[in-house]
Amino acid sequence: MFKLNLMPRGDKFFDLFEVSTKNMVKAAENLKELIYTWDCIDQKLEEMDRIEHQGDTITHEIMFQLNRSFITPFDREDIGVLAHSLDDVTDLIQATADTMVLYKVREPGKRARELADILVQITTEVEHVMPSLRRHNANLEKILNSCVEINRLENVADKVYRTALKELFEDSNDITDIIKWREIYEHMESATDMCEDVANVLEGVALKHA
Repeated sequence: MFKLNLMPRGDKFFDLFEVSTKNMVKAAENLKELIYTWDCIDQKLEEMDRIEHQGDTITHEIMFQLNRSFITPFDREDIGVLAHSLDDVTDLIQATADTMVLYKVREPGKRARELADILVQITTEVEHVMPSLRRHNANLEKILNSCVEINRLENVADKVYRTALKELFEDSNDITDIIKWREIYEHMESATDMCEDVANVLEGVALKHA
């Protein structure tokens, strides 16, 4: 006799979320290497484009699975927001590298390096906490602690961003240079903001199912 299996098969979503976070960390590490070394630029940008395209592919697969799944491991809206937020982080990191090359900026300085460091730290924290989502009701404390750390890192990034803009307007008389670096800094700070959005989704899922 045929039996309809309505039990959730959530592993596919968790697997894809974890792959997406690993891809996001790769993007952050690639950007940091570009900013710190400022050589082999075309090669690093090509690798960044590959990482960004991979992120898009993962996101499309999550949405495909979401649309064909009758039962999901947690709220459908949260799955969609989480998928797109992770992809947005990778997109913004790629946009940072692309903008630096497009604008032909000089070698990045101290503040760009600080923001790159924070991007690696904050994306790595997201990567570390993501497996806890598989048993979010049992990993509430771990998830909440990681969300606090992600929020802390975002606040640090915001302070560096404001300092970078202050120094940019104080130290540079070249309006073109100011416009270029303001956009680059905005991309980097926005990427940390999106990591905070990821943390908000994780926190919400954990609390709703605690």
